[in-house]
Amino acid sequence: MLFNISLYIGLGLVMVTAMAIMILKIGDMIGNCPQSGRAARAAAVTIACGYGMIGFGGVALIGSALPILEMGASGILPCLGLAALCLGLGLGHAVATLRAVVREALPPPLAAPATPDPVASAA
Repeated sequence: MLFNISLYIGLGLVMVTAMAIMILKIGDMIGNCPQSGRAARAAAVTIACGYGMIGFGGVALIGSALPILEMGASGILPCLGLAALCLGLGLGHAVATLRAVVREALPPPLAAPATPDPVASAA
């Protein structure tokens, strides 16, 4: 059982690390914008750290169910599937949060020049 739990924890931590690196890479790509680059990079680091901590906690919480399942090695697959599903949903939320931070960091767009209304000017 110790081998099964260790294997699950190792694979779960690899998934969390890979997705946190994805968040950092997305933040780096968005960070190339001259107007919102600093905000994107700072937000990416903050969001990736939060994602990592919550993800590691979730992996550990799901891993605590392995001894309860008493399924041996076949119990690893449902636990890894649930962890991957939860981590993927969290990744989507993290990227949406990153996009919202970048959107708020951009200056408001300039108003389009007003065109005179031909009906109002004829009257």
